[in-house]
Amino acid sequence: MVYVRVEAEVRPTEDVEKVKRAVLNVFEPDKLIVEDFGDYKLVVAEAWSYHSLWKLHELLRRERILDAARSYMLRGIQGSTLTFKINKQVAYVGRLSFVDMDREASLGPIVFTIEAKNPREVVDWLAPPTRMGKPVYEREMPKD
Repeated sequence: MVYVRVEAEVRPTEDVEKVKRAVLNVFEPDKLIVEDFGDYKLVVAEAWSYHSLWKLHELLRRERILDAARSYMLRGIQGSTLTFKINKQVAYVGRLSFVDMDREASLGPIVFTIEAKNPREVVDWLAPPTRMGKPVYEREMPKD
């Protein structure tokens, strides 16, 4: 069973609907809520299937950033968890840019946390290794 949680902080100068749109441009959640903590809000999207990552899978190919994505994702594996961050403003316009540190995204990043039996298999599906810009192989979507 896979569990995917995507979070994006809503800064005081931001519109909640635009932050939700940024998340939905890269992720297909089963559940999406906005948590209000008083001084800030958090968009939280959750899913329990790999299909929720299909938009991300396709964007990685359209943007032609499989090598960079693979590198970021592999560094984010710890045990059965895969964590990575993407730029929220870039996601809002339907594109992708990975973020190493939160300060690289002035309005904060979108944070993906994927809990899976084999996170490496998830990376191999989302961002396979490439040769001359083309995937060496294309894996099937992992089984839920």
